[in-house]
Amino acid sequence: MNFELPIAPWRSPLGRALHRNRSQPYSRYFQLATVQTDGRPANRTVVFRSFLGDTNLLKIIVDTRSQKFDQILHQPWAEICWYFTITREQFRIAGQLSLIDANHPDSELQKARQQTWQDLSDNGRVQFAWPHPGKPRDDQEAFSSSVADPAHPPQNFCLLLLDPVQVDHLELRGDPQNRWCYLRDNSQNWSTTAINP
Repeated sequence: MNFELPIAPWRSPLGRALHRNRSQPYSRYFQLATVQTDGRPANRTVVFRSFLGDTNLLKIIVDTRSQKFDQILHQPWAEICWYFTITREQFRIAGQLSLIDANHPDSELQKARQQTWQDLSDNGRVQFAWPHPGKPRDDQEAFSSSVADPAHPPQNFCLLLLDPVQVDHLELRGDPQNRWCYLRDNSQNWSTTAINP
């Protein structure tokens, strides 16, 4: 993962959308589509946790016990779809996912994992102490665990990074509507093309 890349040109319109939609708490949520081991799609809503420092990497979190974790191990390519209701614009961002779990060898990424854990609310952290996600529910008491340690992430807490290679930005305002495609080439440079909506 190259942390020295310049900020991508799609970051400005996305930043504006986040700012202009900040009054809507759900503007921090987007859909993440991955591929199951049998080749079928899997989609779910996740929370945008910010960018990793001054990079183009989007931060998400995941429980290593979840199906999502296994899907990403099998196939790291994914796409998110992010719709902003106030500004009526959509961002589809495709790229590769990287799992930063407790055993990841990069010390800087381990620091980012630690900081992301500390930035979570108590309600966000306690979910990682709940029973195994996706298994049959049989013990309500298992969900009444105490607050997780805010200083030390548990083994099953994983930072997930999306490294975009293509961004499709559609503004539903206007007649005609506006749409741009941003592509990253093998030299890590971005191109911007206005395309038909």
